[in-house]
Amino acid sequence: MHHPCFRGIQTPYRKRRVLALSVRGFCDPAANYSQEPYRGANGRLGEPRSCLLTFQETLMTHISVMVDGVHRTGEVEPRVLLVHWLRESLGQVGTPVGCDTSNCGACTVLLNGRSVKSCSVLAVQADGKDVTTIQGIAEGEDWHPVQKAFKECHGLQCGYCTPGMVMASIDLLSENANPTEAEIREGLEGNLCRCTGYHNIVKAVQMAASEMGGSQ
Repeated sequence: MHHPCFRGIQTPYRKRRVLALSVRGFCDPAANYSQEPYRGANGRLGEPRSCLLTFQETLMTHISVMVDGVHRTGEVEPRVLLVHWLRESLGQVGTPVGCDTSNCGACTVLLNGRSVKSCSVLAVQADGKDVTTIQGIAEGEDWHPVQKAFKECHGLQCGYCTPGMVMASIDLLSENANPTEAEIREGLEGNLCRCTGYHNIVKAVQMAASEMGGSQ
């Protein structure tokens, strides 16, 4: 979904201490502040003490994910996007950040075998699941048939969209082993290429389908 709420949420996450403002005589206990308001001997609330909240310490969530066949764990903020966790915490930089708006699909990965735009999935949503990136589809030195087809048909130019195109194509062929040209174009409509006219991309998917057992 191309929703405006996704705009602007992919920002770097730095450690910081945030001053929690409070009104006179009140400090929200639900916010897990470091100090409680002072109460005098008569039971009346006095001046609120300093209320400092360390988000990095209180909002971290433990996740456990299979990434490209390797079990990976980590502590993340609930707001961290999957693409940022992959790139910045795990070093899986084969998955690029493209448009920052969830439109282009360059960051597409497979989540439990289905293609998703990793800039619109939270890292915590991948907890307990299997994530496959462009770096995990080859078997040693043997490229995936879709990778080979993109090379042979020159289904790329600058190559920035190619990881997402390849991953979306793998998902498409897992559902439809013998897609028509129209079905390929529809299946990849969520992935944008700013260089080509898509013709060679379609040819690459057709070649991969043939190599993987479909007939063209």
